[in-house]
Amino acid sequence: MTRLWLIRHGPTHARTLVGWTDLPADLGDAAALARLSAALPNAPVVSSDLIRARDTARRIAGSREVLPVEPRLREIHFGHWEGLSHDQAAAADPALTRAFWSGDETACAPGGESWRDLRARVDAAMDALLEPRPADLIVVAHFGVILSVIQRATGASAPETLAQTIEPLSLTTIRAGTDWRVETVNQHP
Repeated sequence: MTRLWLIRHGPTHARTLVGWTDLPADLGDAAALARLSAALPNAPVVSSDLIRARDTARRIAGSREVLPVEPRLREIHFGHWEGLSHDQAAAADPALTRAFWSGDETACAPGGESWRDLRARVDAAMDALLEPRPADLIVVAHFGVILSVIQRATGASAPETLAQTIEPLSLTTIRAGTDWRVETVNQHP
């Protein structure tokens, strides 16, 4: 059994859809970063390859081992919706955006990926990271990635999972192994 310590990167302050767009995080809240780092075990840290996750991981790592970045931990790819507001994407294709945000696991933005695609990518990354089984693993990633791992642990539907809140610099803990289970969601130490 491995305890996953899932952390959402620091805020980007973007008011648009930001999946694979490589925006930096605002890491100016030193106190929040210090509290988060202090709440974590002495365990390896891995992150998405996007700068907002990489920089957050570096700031909370302290003396912990930092593993090579894992590109499969990127946020969901919004394709042609990248950089658009929710309203702009909805105006371009109301039926598709409604299907996407209501949890249709096969719906995807033009040139992007579906929830099912994201789940397959993240599941493969997690399986690789969990062999051999570390006692603890700190993962700095994105909203969609963390929700994907929550769905794997709970077996909940996509609409139920997408209703969860995962705030920047929040901590979610999950026991991973033969019996996956969620311990905490969206905590701020």
